[in-house]
Amino acid sequence: MRHQWPYYHEPWRIIVDKALNERPQEPSRRVPVKSMYERLGGMAFFEMLTERFYGRVATDEVLRALYPGDLEAPRRHLCLFLAQFWGGPRDYDELRGSPALRARHQPFRIGAREHDAWIQHMTAAMQDTGIGALEETQLLSYFKSVASHLVNTHDAIDLDVSEHGPAPGSDRPQPADEPTR
Repeated sequence: MRHQWPYYHEPWRIIVDKALNERPQEPSRRVPVKSMYERLGGMAFFEMLTERFYGRVATDEVLRALYPGDLEAPRRHLCLFLAQFWGGPRDYDELRGSPALRARHQPFRIGAREHDAWIQHMTAAMQDTGIGALEETQLLSYFKSVASHLVNTHDAIDLDVSEHGPAPGSDRPQPADEPTR
């Protein structure tokens, strides 16, 4: 089955379409499928979620430096993006074009600390909204995946191997040390 363009923004539609095509039902027996956007209560939910999230970002010493002085524009962009991704109106595309999340976040240093702080604040914001466990699990799974995808800086790790001895295989001859034929 070939999917046309908006499907990559609505992963739930692919799963639902596949299920409906594999097990045809009489039209009168089909249950209408609600998008996550509808299940969560529409734009009001995403407005509330992003307001609570950016309220935390405003006081966070790790994340605050990544954002401009006024957090309203980033909040609005995230709100529109999430609403669109989960089945709502396509306002984000009309305002900003293709999401291209990795490219949009590339100018910012996003390492493990930023990733963890972002997930911590988004998780707390979600829990404050009072959504159901299923929806919270689905959203958090998506947020963790995307947050990991946006990491673009790997913090240096100081490895002190002196007390543990050489690394396994380090005693093998190197190409320059091999005898010539």
